[in-house]
Amino acid sequence: MSGERKPLILNVNDHFAHLYMVSKMLRNAGFQVVEAKTGREAIELANERDTKPDLIVLDIKLPDLSGFEVCRRLKTDPATRDIKILHTSAAFSGTETKIEGLEAGADGYLTQPFEPQDLIATVRSLIRLHEVEADLQARNDQLIEADRRKDEFLAMLAHELRNPLAAIQMGLPMLERFPPRDTLEERTIAIMHRQTALLIRLVDDLLDVSRVTRGRIELKLRPVDLGALVTSVCDGMRERVFGPRDQTLVCQIDGMSVVVHGDPGRLEQVLTNLLDNASKYSDAGSLTTVKLVVSGGFAQVSVRDHGVGIDAAMLPTVFELFAQASTTLARSRGGLGIGLTLVKTLVNLHGGSIVAESSGIGKGSEFRIRLPLLGDLRRSSPALPTVATPRESCRILLVDDNEDARVLLRSLCELEGHTVEEAGDGPSGVEQALAFGPDVAFIDIGLPGIDGYEVARQLRAKQGQPRMRLVALSGYGSDEHRQRALESGFDEHVVKPIELAKLQRIVASAMGAR
Repeated sequence: MSGERKPLILNVNDHFAHLYMVSKMLRNAGFQVVEAKTGREAIELANERDTKPDLIVLDIKLPDLSGFEVCRRLKTDPATRDIKILHTSAAFSGTETKIEGLEAGADGYLTQPFEPQDLIATVRSLIRLHEVEADLQARNDQLIEADRRKDEFLAMLAHELRNPLAAIQMGLPMLERFPPRDTLEERTIAIMHRQTALLIRLVDDLLDVSRVTRGRIELKLRPVDLGALVTSVCDGMRERVFGPRDQTLVCQIDGMSVVVHGDPGRLEQVLTNLLDNASKYSDAGSLTTVKLVVSGGFAQVSVRDHGVGIDAAMLPTVFELFAQASTTLARSRGGLGIGLTLVKTLVNLHGGSIVAESSGIGKGSEFRIRLPLLGDLRRSSPALPTVATPRESCRILLVDDNEDARVLLRSLCELEGHTVEEAGDGPSGVEQALAFGPDVAFIDIGLPGIDGYEVARQLRAKQGQPRMRLVALSGYGSDEHRQRALESGFDEHVVKPIELAKLQRIVASAMGAR
């Protein structure tokens, strides 16, 4: 036997001579041996830490439990199912008996009498199998732990990136208070807007890919007008991405309203990813076309570009995680190689499918999404009513230990005409909220002293009427963090950085409630 530790064998047999002979054969071959004469004793020894064997030589005919029953119990118990079991029998040697033993979970079967060489060769073979499986299990446990740490790291990374992003995004409206002095200033601000939006999307993708690998993405399904959604996404991408890159985006919807059962936010993410890729991998002056058609109970959205194309060898793997058509090309064009994985996962969660086609390098590519229809095809859907938000003065409290983000958010709120107080830690946040009595309190989750969850709990326990609106600001955006915020007493959970439009909506809602 190789290695320092000798494998431990449990020999189970109520026949004294057979028990003695098998134990002697095993010891002569270099194995450690413990013995049992009943099924219950065997199960007890198998569950003891000091006597848990690598393999059990188990006779079928025992005085209490049959070897079949012992085998079934051991193989269905998570604590002992990895133990290899070799059935032996002198009285039962037919094919049916062997089949019953194997179906009970046995890993091998020997009919007595057997030669020592047969026993030892079989035992060694099963021991090798046991060692390989144990090694694989250990590796699997290490991968699970590494995956858990990766998820924690991605969540922490996103949180840490969102704090400086919040300060940058809130600083942009400050720069836009007055018209740009020249073309350079106007172009610079526009570039900062685009690049900040790109950074925010990359951070969101990092978290989403973690949720994809864990199967933790949940959809908020409702009837969605796919025609209106595609039109809206195209309008936004034309303004933010295609126009600045001197590219043309044509949206061929023709006023169609096609209803699907979907999550509008996630469907928007799918289309945005596909259009961003189409633009990113195309040159200035190129054309991208988006079409919506209905066929056979399905809505089909296609995104066709005339960019760099996809090599035929890469097409089968284009939706795999971190897959990129060309490392050099990918690095020059940007991206993390996770967007198409998210797209495919989200489409599949909607009960749909997606395919990619390309005639080769330099010949562009086309992505086609198929989603099941929910309602009938309609024409010219009615326009949605617009809602005006009031511009009334509001009392706002900001609780955040990131001074840059807090100062900029305060300035943004004051520019909107609101009265603002601030605090830099949890305890002073509670004190300020109770003394100031704000209409809205924006509270960071990661605070020194006590975290934002505890701040919300204390305020809900101590505060009387009127009830202030508590908004959690966090770099963590998972469903678990949202749920925990709501359970702690927050009215809303907002992922950093908060956009001006969302800030205005929250304040208007609080004022309406007041």
